[in-house]
Formats: sequence, structure tokens, C-alpha cells
Amino acid sequence: MPARNLLDLDDLSGSELTYLLDRARTFHTTPPRRDLLRDVCVVNLFFEASTRTFVSFAIAEQRVGADIVALPPGSSSLGKGETIADTAITLAAMGVQIIVTRHPESGFPYRLAESFDGHVINAGDGRHAHPTQALLDMLTLQAEFGRVEGLHVVLVGDILHSRVARSNVLGLRALGAQVTLVGPPTLLPEAMALEGVRIERDLDAVLPTADAVMLLRIQQERIASAVLPSLDDYARNYRLDARRLTALAPQAIVMHPGPYNRGVELTEDVFAFRGWRYAQQVSHGVYIRMAVLDFLINGVSVRA
Repeated sequence: MPARNLLDLDDLSGSELTYLLDRARTFHTTPPRRDLLRDVCVVNLFFEASTRTFVSFAIAEQRVGADIVALPPGSSSLGKGETIADTAITLAAMGVQIIVTRHPESGFPYRLAESFDGHVINAGDGRHAHPTQALLDMLTLQAEFGRVEGLHVVLVGDILHSRVARSNVLGLRALGAQVTLVGPPTLLPEAMALEGVRIERDLDAVLPTADAVMLLRIQQERIASAVLPSLDDYARNYRLDARRLTALAPQAIVMHPGPYNRGVELTEDVFAFRGWRYAQQVSHGVYIRMAVLDFLINGVSVRA
């Protein structure tokens, strides 16, 4: 039987999604045993710059007792003509059991998984997916509201180029949330509408009914100039500022996967808002990644 991977949230059943969130909450309250991944070698293979995800995975791996190897892009033989399959076979032959990888090319983790005799965790691939970010976002919603089902979650911004948005839509729909996507047509085509997912152009119209607003930055590094909107126009229509914060319900929270761009998708007012939950998201990332590592190696477990 092939090893389990986490390439996107559609790799998981609804019960497995729930289990991972429950397991992460357990780790938050009760530190895990340091031998959960004893003698398990994990390679962190990141081809894109990362602060939150890279450090969060490294801390999670340490806390569950894994042996950790960080392989910077310049150290990989892929730059010398080695294929993805060659790299996968080589690492497996050395006893590596988990590869955590981030790559600017959509689909890279999938091709790696085809040849790797172990577990691959997608830490972000191009515009495609970022499953552990979506999991930590859902954990943040659970911590705030005690549930995900029935919540109205509004994602605002560059949906077209956002792997975070894609994975969140999968997870939120699976757990029964109502999802609204908000953005200009160049960054949110009508074709992205799905069952249970609404597209809206008017941010002000959806704010009063939102339980959570997740802001997304404009990913200029992934956008062709032809579809890049005027930043002034974008800010006028989609930036969360002091005026728009007053439209939110008392219980509403504001989230952001980071990094955020001050003055574009938000103003400084958001950082003083009672419902700003960026720091909680970052904190939850460690626990959800511990849960994912434990799940892939040990399966559904009752051990802490």
C-alpha cells in the first residue's frame, strides 16, 4: 500500500480533517511525547523563501522527536540536471521517510510523491495548494467559535493566484462553512464559483454577515502585468480599513496567512482591531503540523 501524503485537503476524508483538528488541539493543551517520530528522518526541501511555514514545520518536527535535515535549494542536485524522480529515490535510499516541500511550480509535490517511497507534505506549490495553512486557519476558526460548520467565511483579494484560498475552499466546504470569495474580475474570475461558494464584487455588502474575513495579498510575483489592477483602485474597493471594520459583527474576526502588505489589503487600524487573529494563526501552525506529521507516521492515534 503506498504511503499517505498530504498534497492538498482532498487527500483527506471529512473524518480525517476532524481528527487532525482534534489532535492539534490536544497537542496545544498537552505537549506530545518526544518519541512520536523517534528515528524518523524528515527533509525540509524548500525552493521558495518562507518564514512562517519553514520555521513552523521545523519546530513541529523537533517537538515530535524527528531527525531533521534542511536542504536549501542550492544544495540540491536538481540544479545539476538531476530529475525529481532521482532526488526522490536518493533521499528514500538514505532512509528519509518524510519530505516537506515548497516549490514555485504547481504540481511539484505530486511528481515528487510519484517516485518517493515515503510521505510527502505539500508546504505550498505555485498557485495550487497549501493544505497545512488551510488546516491552521480552520483550527483558528474552531478555537474562536467552537466549530467551522455554519460559519460565513469571506476570503478577499487575489483569489486567482492564491494556493491558500484554494485549499481553504476545499477544507471549509468539507466542514460545512459558507464561503464567499470577494475580489475584482481579473483576480477572481466567475469560473471560480463552485457549489457552496459565492462570488461577490462588493466587499461592503458581505462584511455585516461575515464571521471571519480572511485577507489575501496581491501576489505580484505570480501576476502578469495585464491583470494587475491599479493598487489605488484595489485599496479603495477591497482594503480593510477603519471604516469597514465598523461594519463587522461584534463576534467577527480578521485573518491573514501572511505576509501582509500595509496600505494595500489592510491599514494599520486592523492591527488594533479586537478580532485580529494573525498571531493565533501562526501559533496554531505549529500544532497542526505536529498533528499532520504524527498522522502520516502513526495514523489515527490515542497517544499524546
